[in-house]
Amino acid sequence: MADDLTAAPGERPEEIDPDRPHSARIWNYWLGGKDHYEADRVAGDQFRKAFPGIVENARSFRLFLSRGIRWLADEAGVDQFLDVGTGLPTVDNTHEVAQRVNPRARIVYVDNDPLVLLHANALLTSDPEGFTAYLHADLRQPAAILEQAAATLDLERPVALILSGILGHVADHAEARGIVRKLLAGLAPGSHLLVCDGTSTNAELLKAQRRHNAGGEVQYFLRSPEQIAAFFEGLELVAPGVVPCPEWRPEGGEVQAPAVDAYGGIGVKRG
Repeated sequence: MADDLTAAPGERPEEIDPDRPHSARIWNYWLGGKDHYEADRVAGDQFRKAFPGIVENARSFRLFLSRGIRWLADEAGVDQFLDVGTGLPTVDNTHEVAQRVNPRARIVYVDNDPLVLLHANALLTSDPEGFTAYLHADLRQPAAILEQAAATLDLERPVALILSGILGHVADHAEARGIVRKLLAGLAPGSHLLVCDGTSTNAELLKAQRRHNAGGEVQYFLRSPEQIAAFFEGLELVAPGVVPCPEWRPEGGEVQAPAVDAYGGIGVKRG
Protein backbone atom coordinates (compact mmCIF):
# COMPACT_ATOMS: atom_id res chain seq x y z
CA MET A 1 0.00 0.00 0.00
CA ALA A 2 1.07 3.65 -0.18
CA ASP A 3 1.10 6.34 2.45
CA ASP A 4 -0.33 9.83 1.96
CA LEU A 5 2.05 12.39 0.50
CA THR A 6 3.71 14.48 3.17
CA ALA A 7 4.61 18.03 2.10
CA ALA A 8 5.94 21.08 3.86
CA PRO A 9 3.30 23.72 4.66
CA GLY A 10 2.70 25.98 1.69
CA GLU A 11 4.71 23.77 -0.71
CA ARG A 12 3.41 24.12 -4.27
CA PRO A 13 4.54 22.67 -7.59
CA GLU A 14 4.59 26.26 -8.91
CA GLU A 15 7.96 26.66 -7.20
CA ILE A 16 9.47 24.76 -10.13
CA ASP A 17 11.27 27.14 -12.48
CA PRO A 18 11.59 25.54 -15.94
CA ASP A 19 13.91 28.32 -17.12
CA ARG A 20 16.66 27.54 -14.60
CA PRO A 21 18.60 24.27 -14.89
CA HIS A 22 18.32 22.00 -11.88
CA SER A 23 20.70 19.16 -10.99
CA ALA A 24 17.97 16.55 -10.39
CA ARG A 25 16.40 17.24 -13.78
CA ILE A 26 19.80 17.25 -15.53
CA TRP A 27 20.54 13.91 -13.87
CA ASN A 28 17.21 12.60 -15.10
CA TYR A 29 18.12 13.75 -18.62
CA TRP A 30 21.49 11.96 -18.51
CA LEU A 31 19.75 8.77 -17.39
CA GLY A 32 17.30 8.91 -20.30
CA GLY A 33 14.30 10.05 -18.23
CA LYS A 34 11.47 12.33 -19.29
CA ASP A 35 11.27 14.84 -16.43
CA HIS A 36 13.39 17.76 -17.65
CA TYR A 37 13.09 21.06 -19.48
CA GLU A 38 15.00 22.76 -22.26
CA ALA A 39 17.20 24.62 -19.78
CA ASP A 40 18.17 21.31 -18.17
CA ARG A 41 19.00 19.72 -21.52
CA VAL A 42 21.14 22.69 -22.53
CA ALA A 43 23.04 22.61 -19.22
CA GLY A 44 23.38 18.83 -19.41
CA ASP A 45 24.76 18.98 -22.93
CA GLN A 46 27.21 21.73 -21.95
CA PHE A 47 28.47 19.63 -19.05
CA ARG A 48 28.75 16.58 -21.28
CA LYS A 49 30.71 18.56 -23.86
CA ALA A 50 33.19 19.60 -21.16
CA PHE A 51 33.31 16.10 -19.67
CA PRO A 52 31.96 13.37 -22.00
CA GLY A 53 32.20 10.72 -19.29
CA ILE A 54 29.44 12.24 -17.15
CA VAL A 55 26.68 10.05 -18.61
CA GLU A 56 28.67 6.89 -17.85
CA ASN A 57 29.24 8.25 -14.32
CA ALA A 58 25.50 8.78 -13.86
CA ARG A 59 24.70 5.28 -15.09
CA SER A 60 27.33 3.75 -12.83
CA PHE A 61 25.67 5.45 -9.84
CA ARG A 62 22.34 3.93 -10.78
CA LEU A 63 23.67 0.44 -11.42
CA PHE A 64 25.62 0.47 -8.15
CA LEU A 65 22.49 1.58 -6.32
CA SER A 66 20.46 -1.28 -7.82
CA ARG A 67 23.10 -3.88 -6.92
CA GLY A 68 23.48 -2.45 -3.43
CA ILE A 69 19.75 -2.43 -2.67
CA ARG A 70 19.38 -5.96 -4.04
CA TRP A 71 22.25 -7.11 -1.79
CA LEU A 72 20.73 -5.36 1.21
CA ALA A 73 17.28 -6.88 0.67
CA ASP A 74 18.60 -10.35 -0.14
CA GLU A 75 21.88 -11.23 1.53
CA ALA A 76 21.65 -8.73 4.40
CA GLY A 77 17.93 -9.39 4.94
CA VAL A 78 17.04 -5.71 5.36
CA ASP A 79 13.35 -4.97 4.85
CA GLN A 80 13.29 -1.23 5.71
CA PHE A 81 14.85 1.50 3.56
CA LEU A 82 15.31 5.23 4.15
CA ASP A 83 16.30 6.80 0.81
CA VAL A 84 17.35 10.42 1.37
CA GLY A 85 17.80 12.55 -1.73
CA THR A 86 15.99 10.08 -3.94
CA GLY A 87 15.74 12.38 -6.97
CA LEU A 88 13.23 11.96 -9.76
CA PRO A 89 11.61 8.58 -10.44
CA THR A 90 13.41 6.50 -13.06
CA VAL A 91 13.97 2.80 -13.71
CA ASP A 92 14.68 0.51 -10.75
CA ASN A 93 13.71 2.88 -7.96
CA THR A 94 14.54 1.71 -4.45
CA HIS A 95 11.11 0.23 -3.71
CA GLU A 96 11.05 -1.63 -7.04
CA VAL A 97 14.42 -3.30 -6.47
CA ALA A 98 13.81 -4.07 -2.79
CA GLN A 99 10.27 -5.37 -3.26
CA ARG A 100 11.31 -7.68 -6.08
CA VAL A 101 13.39 -9.44 -3.44
CA ASN A 102 10.99 -8.95 -0.52
CA PRO A 103 7.48 -7.77 -1.43
CA ARG A 104 6.90 -6.77 2.21
CA ALA A 105 9.76 -4.24 2.27
CA ARG A 106 8.93 -0.76 3.56
CA ILE A 107 10.50 2.31 1.95
CA VAL A 108 10.56 5.99 2.88
CA TYR A 109 11.76 8.42 0.22
CA VAL A 110 13.03 11.88 1.22
CA ASP A 111 13.76 14.86 -1.05
CA ASN A 112 13.37 18.64 -1.01
CA ASP A 113 12.97 19.15 -4.78
CA PRO A 114 9.48 20.49 -5.71
CA LEU A 115 9.57 18.45 -8.92
CA VAL A 116 10.08 15.25 -6.91
CA LEU A 117 7.10 16.31 -4.79
CA LEU A 118 5.08 16.67 -7.98
CA HIS A 119 6.03 13.15 -9.08
CA ALA A 120 5.86 11.53 -5.64
CA ASN A 121 2.85 9.37 -6.53
CA ALA A 122 5.08 7.46 -8.94
CA LEU A 123 7.42 6.73 -6.04
CA LEU A 124 4.52 5.64 -3.85
CA THR A 125 3.46 2.80 -6.16
CA SER A 126 4.23 -0.14 -3.90
CA ASP A 127 3.79 -3.90 -3.91
CA PRO A 128 0.46 -4.56 -2.12
CA GLU A 129 2.35 -6.45 0.60
CA GLY A 130 4.83 -3.61 1.17
CA PHE A 131 4.63 0.07 1.97
CA THR A 132 6.10 3.29 0.60
CA ALA A 133 5.97 6.89 1.78
CA TYR A 134 7.43 10.20 0.64
CA LEU A 135 8.69 12.99 2.92
CA HIS A 136 9.33 16.46 1.54
CA ALA A 137 12.29 17.34 3.76
CA ASP A 138 15.89 18.54 3.64
CA LEU A 139 19.02 16.44 4.19
CA ARG A 140 20.29 19.11 6.59
CA GLN A 141 17.45 18.34 9.02
CA PRO A 142 18.30 14.77 10.11
CA ALA A 143 16.26 14.92 13.31
CA ALA A 144 13.13 15.92 11.41
CA ILE A 145 13.74 13.18 8.83
CA LEU A 146 14.05 10.51 11.50
CA GLU A 147 11.00 11.75 13.39
CA GLN A 148 8.80 11.65 10.28
CA ALA A 149 10.27 8.39 8.97
CA ALA A 150 9.32 6.69 12.25
CA ALA A 151 5.67 6.89 11.17
CA THR A 152 6.44 4.29 8.48
CA LEU A 153 9.62 2.53 9.62
CA ASP A 154 10.33 0.75 12.90
CA LEU A 155 13.57 2.46 13.90
CA GLU A 156 14.09 -0.12 16.65
CA ARG A 157 14.85 -2.59 13.84
CA PRO A 158 17.61 -2.41 11.20
CA VAL A 159 17.15 0.13 8.40
CA ALA A 160 19.16 0.66 5.22
CA LEU A 161 20.06 4.36 4.92
CA ILE A 162 20.56 5.28 1.26
CA LEU A 163 22.58 8.41 0.45
CA SER A 164 23.20 8.18 -3.28
CA GLY A 165 24.64 11.25 -4.98
CA ILE A 166 23.28 13.56 -2.29
CA LEU A 167 26.15 14.29 0.13
CA GLY A 168 27.98 16.21 -2.61
CA HIS A 169 25.31 18.89 -2.28
CA VAL A 170 26.74 19.76 1.15
CA ALA A 171 29.81 21.91 0.50
CA ASP A 172 31.50 21.43 3.87
CA HIS A 173 32.86 17.92 4.38
CA ALA A 174 32.67 18.11 8.17
CA GLU A 175 29.02 19.16 7.96
CA ALA A 176 28.24 16.29 5.59
CA ARG A 177 29.92 13.80 7.95
CA GLY A 178 27.94 15.25 10.84
CA ILE A 179 24.67 14.73 8.98
CA VAL A 180 25.55 11.09 8.31
CA ARG A 181 26.44 10.51 11.97
CA LYS A 182 23.17 12.06 13.17
CA LEU A 183 21.09 9.95 10.81
CA LEU A 184 22.92 6.77 11.80
CA ALA A 185 22.61 7.61 15.50
CA GLY A 186 18.83 7.31 15.18
CA LEU A 187 19.01 3.85 13.60
CA ALA A 188 19.23 0.47 15.34
CA PRO A 189 22.31 -1.77 15.41
CA GLY A 190 22.35 -3.93 12.30
CA SER A 191 21.40 -0.95 10.14
CA HIS A 192 23.36 -0.33 6.95
CA LEU A 193 24.65 2.78 5.20
CA LEU A 194 24.92 2.95 1.41
CA VAL A 195 26.81 5.93 -0.02
CA CYS A 196 27.97 6.76 -3.53
CA ASP A 197 29.27 10.11 -4.76
CA GLY A 198 31.40 11.64 -7.50
CA THR A 199 35.14 11.92 -6.96
CA SER A 200 37.54 14.82 -7.46
CA THR A 201 40.31 12.74 -9.01
CA ASN A 202 39.67 13.73 -12.65
CA ALA A 203 40.85 17.24 -13.58
CA GLU A 204 38.40 17.54 -16.51
CA LEU A 205 35.42 16.53 -14.37
CA LEU A 206 36.52 18.86 -11.59
CA LYS A 207 36.74 21.78 -14.03
CA ALA A 208 33.33 20.98 -15.57
CA GLN A 209 31.72 20.68 -12.13
CA ARG A 210 33.14 24.00 -10.96
CA ARG A 211 31.83 25.68 -14.10
CA HIS A 212 28.40 24.17 -13.51
CA ASN A 213 28.42 25.24 -9.86
CA ALA A 214 29.13 28.81 -10.91
CA GLY A 215 25.89 29.00 -12.89
CA GLY A 216 23.71 26.22 -11.53
CA GLU A 217 20.81 26.55 -9.12
CA VAL A 218 21.91 23.56 -7.04
CA GLN A 219 25.64 23.00 -6.56
CA TYR A 220 27.51 19.72 -6.21
CA PHE A 221 30.97 19.29 -4.69
CA LEU A 222 33.23 16.42 -5.68
CA ARG A 223 35.26 14.68 -2.96
CA SER A 224 38.30 12.45 -2.82
CA PRO A 225 37.85 8.68 -2.40
CA GLU A 226 39.29 9.07 1.10
CA GLN A 227 36.64 11.63 2.00
CA ILE A 228 33.87 9.38 0.72
CA ALA A 229 35.31 6.50 2.75
CA ALA A 230 35.25 8.75 5.84
CA PHE A 231 31.42 8.68 5.80
CA PHE A 232 31.71 5.06 6.97
CA GLU A 233 33.77 5.85 10.06
CA GLY A 234 32.75 3.55 12.91
CA LEU A 235 30.98 1.11 10.59
CA GLU A 236 32.03 -2.34 9.41
CA LEU A 237 32.56 -2.16 5.66
CA VAL A 238 31.02 -4.80 3.42
CA ALA A 239 33.54 -6.28 0.97
CA PRO A 240 35.00 -5.00 -1.30
CA GLY A 241 34.83 -1.74 0.68
CA VAL A 242 34.60 1.76 -0.79
CA VAL A 243 35.58 1.36 -4.44
CA PRO A 244 34.76 2.73 -7.91
CA CYS A 245 31.06 2.00 -8.42
CA PRO A 246 31.49 -0.59 -11.20
CA GLU A 247 33.86 -2.58 -8.96
CA TRP A 248 31.33 -3.07 -6.15
CA ARG A 249 30.09 -6.66 -6.58
CA PRO A 250 29.68 -6.48 -10.38
CA GLU A 251 27.24 -8.80 -12.13
CA GLY A 252 28.97 -12.04 -13.01
CA GLY A 253 31.92 -11.18 -10.78
CA GLU A 254 33.84 -9.29 -13.47
CA VAL A 255 33.92 -5.55 -14.12
CA GLN A 256 32.50 -4.89 -17.59
CA ALA A 257 31.91 -1.13 -17.34
CA PRO A 258 34.60 1.48 -18.10
CA ALA A 259 36.38 3.32 -15.30
CA VAL A 260 34.29 6.12 -13.76
CA ASP A 261 34.81 8.97 -11.32
CA ALA A 262 32.34 7.74 -8.71
CA TYR A 263 32.93 5.70 -5.56
CA GLY A 264 30.48 3.75 -3.43
CA GLY A 265 30.24 1.31 -0.58
CA ILE A 266 28.07 -0.20 2.13
CA GLY A 267 28.78 -0.34 5.85
CA VAL A 268 27.07 -2.00 8.82
CA LYS A 269 26.35 -0.38 12.18
CA ARG A 270 27.29 -2.96 14.79
CA GLY A 271 26.81 -1.03 18.03
